[in-house]
Amino acid sequence: MKVLGIETSCDETAAAIVESDGEGPGRVLSNVVLSQLDDHRPYGGVVPEIAARAHLQHLDGLVRQALDQAGLGLAGLDGVAATAGPGLIGGVMVGVMTAKAICAVTRLPFMAVNHLEGHALTARLTHGVSFPFLLLLVSGGHCQLLAVEGVGRYRRLGTTIDDAVGEAFDKSAKIMGLGYPGGPLMEKAAAGATDPGRFDLPVPMKGRPDCDFSFSGLKTAVRRHVEMLGGTLGDADRADLAASFHKAVGDSLIDRCTRAMKLFKQDFPTGGTLVVAGGVAANQVLRGRLTDLCRRRGFDCVAPPMGLCTDNGAMIAWAGLERLRLGLTDGPDFAPRPRWPLDPTAKAAPFAGVKA
Repeated sequence: MKVLGIETSCDETAAAIVESDGEGPGRVLSNVVLSQLDDHRPYGGVVPEIAARAHLQHLDGLVRQALDQAGLGLAGLDGVAATAGPGLIGGVMVGVMTAKAICAVTRLPFMAVNHLEGHALTARLTHGVSFPFLLLLVSGGHCQLLAVEGVGRYRRLGTTIDDAVGEAFDKSAKIMGLGYPGGPLMEKAAAGATDPGRFDLPVPMKGRPDCDFSFSGLKTAVRRHVEMLGGTLGDADRADLAASFHKAVGDSLIDRCTRAMKLFKQDFPTGGTLVVAGGVAANQVLRGRLTDLCRRRGFDCVAPPMGLCTDNGAMIAWAGLERLRLGLTDGPDFAPRPRWPLDPTAKAAPFAGVKA
């Protein structure tokens, strides 16, 4: 079974083809990603109109590249999947309409994929992880802990009540004068720290009985330290502050995941895998700390390869393939969704807004 996946939810235009014979992990036959970072960097963040125009300009060519790299024509596909939300609605519409057009011509089934489910299921593509598993979804727009019981079956254990962790990286990096995108620049700066404990930063939500996150106060604490240093940081200051920031984020994730592991084990005594997914899962410092936590708690820690942590078409193709083999296809009237929670039954978290 071979499925084409299209991803256009934010600032990467991507197309990929994955294959599965129904046993174990899948295979990535092609995975083409065009980053828009250079287009958005002058503005310090993603500009929705620029993103949508770039998707429209490049997507057809990327689909052709994905087919060529896989050595396939459209006739060799079993279905087409596209991110149908959540995301910047202009870009989501470009991907969905492209997928629908291909399906209209070829009569292939169409799968509307939740972008977050794409991240959630990537570990099944790469490592063949079995259900159920505990998911830590960490990205620029989302920070959640979920029990994953099956395709389309998610139970939210915790969510951010303000900033997502990737958002906190971006905003803190901007405050520190590091630039955009913040995550990789903060990680690079932290590697040069000589005194990683120099700055006393808070660990949000530590010790709370729930599994929720909060990073807005941590970002504010970074700003306060920058102001105390006169507003201008030297390289050593940036390195030490970035390292202190990593420690605070890591401490928060460890505390929240420890709580979630206890809750997960109560409901799934035989479950023992923590999947870390989303763009922030590419951070090696945080990966290392979460791996150590899992070792201590008797869990397996699984994170996709670096190239499949950030937005890509392979994760959408795989989520589409998983849905296709369950018979979960969508009609041409499916409407793109700017908001689409994995667990629509979860109680709204205060102040969380779209990140819930």
